[in-house]
Amino acid sequence: MDLKSPLKDKYSKDKRSILDAQRAAQEIAFAPIVFQASRMMLKLGIFQALQDNADGLTIEEIAAKTKLSQYAVKVLVEASLSIGTVIVKGNRFFLTKTGWYLLTDKMTRVNIDFVNDVNYLGFFNLEESLKEGIPAGLKALGDWPTIYEGLKYLEEPAKSSWFAFDHFYSDNSFEKALKIVFAASVGRLLDIGGNTGKFSLKCVGYSDKVEVTVMDLPGQLDMLKENVRGKAGAERISVCPKNVLKDNDYPTGYDVVWMSQFLDCFSEEEIFRIVSNAKRCINPNGRLMIMETFWDRQQYETAAYCLTMTSLYFTAIANGNSKMYHSEDMIKILGKAGWKLNAIHSDVGKYGHTILECIL
Repeated sequence: MDLKSPLKDKYSKDKRSILDAQRAAQEIAFAPIVFQASRMMLKLGIFQALQDNADGLTIEEIAAKTKLSQYAVKVLVEASLSIGTVIVKGNRFFLTKTGWYLLTDKMTRVNIDFVNDVNYLGFFNLEESLKEGIPAGLKALGDWPTIYEGLKYLEEPAKSSWFAFDHFYSDNSFEKALKIVFAASVGRLLDIGGNTGKFSLKCVGYSDKVEVTVMDLPGQLDMLKENVRGKAGAERISVCPKNVLKDNDYPTGYDVVWMSQFLDCFSEEEIFRIVSNAKRCINPNGRLMIMETFWDRQQYETAAYCLTMTSLYFTAIANGNSKMYHSEDMIKILGKAGWKLNAIHSDVGKYGHTILECIL
C-alpha cells in the first residue's frame, strides 16, 4: 500500500510508549461512553456555559446555569476531565481546546450528529455486516435493502443528520470543481447519483448553455425535483430514473459524465460495472469525472481518520459492501474498465476531495 506523508509517518510506525498505548486501549474500551458523555456536555449546555465564562465556573455555578442537578454536573464534568475536554483550577472548571472544537467546529458537530442519529444503534450489528456483507445495522432506521432506497423516508433527526453530513463535505468542493469541469466546453452533462440536485443547480448557474441530466433512483429524483423547482436554470435540468446496479441502458450523448461522492457507495465489482456502462454515455472526446475523498490523498491525518471510520458506516448501515477508497484501488478499476487517467486534480475544496479525470 502506497502512503505518503503525513499518513506514512503515522501509519507505519508504532510511536506510543507503553503507558500511552495502555491509555489508548482504555479510550477505545470506553469510547461509546466517552461519546455520549461529550454529546451531553454539548446538548445540556455545559460546554457553552464554560465558553461564556472566561474565569471558569464551579460545579454549583454550572448547575445553576444549566438547571441540572449537581450530581448530573459532577458525573459529566469529572468524566470530561479524564476525556480532556475540560480542566480544573482550584474548584473552577474551564473549557479546553478539544472542548472548544466540539462546541464550535461545524465539521465536528456534523460528524457527531451523523454518528448519533444515523449510526449509533445500528453498529451493534457490525459483526453480522462484516460476516454476511449486508447492512445489518440499517434495520435500526428502517426496512430497506440499502439506505439509499430509504433516504426519502428516514425519520428525523436521522434524515437531517444524513443530508447534513453528505452535503457538508461536497458543498465545499463545488466552486473549484466547476472550474475543472468547465475548463473545456460542456454542452450536456450527465450527473450520475445527483442526490438532491445541488451540483446540477450549480452547473446551470455556472454556464447558461449546459443541459444537465441527473440519473438516480426514483425516490432520490422525487426529492431533487422538489428541491430545484422554481430555481434559476431548473428548466435545463432533466431526470433519468435508473438503478445503476440493475439497469444497463444508460443515456448517451454527453460531454461530461460526473460522479461526486457516488462510487464510494458501491463495492469494487459494482464500481467496475458502473464505470464500464458509463463508457456508452460520452461523446467522442468526452470526459468521465469522478470526485471522491480518497483517504490516502488527505493533507491531514485527521481527515484520513474520519474517512476510514466512515467506511464502517457503509459496512454496517449503508449497503454492507462499500467504503471510502484508497485512490490506487479506484484507478485500477477504471483502467480495467478501459478508461485512461487524463489528470488528477487534488485538493478540490476544503475537505480533501480529488477529481479523477478520465478519457477513452
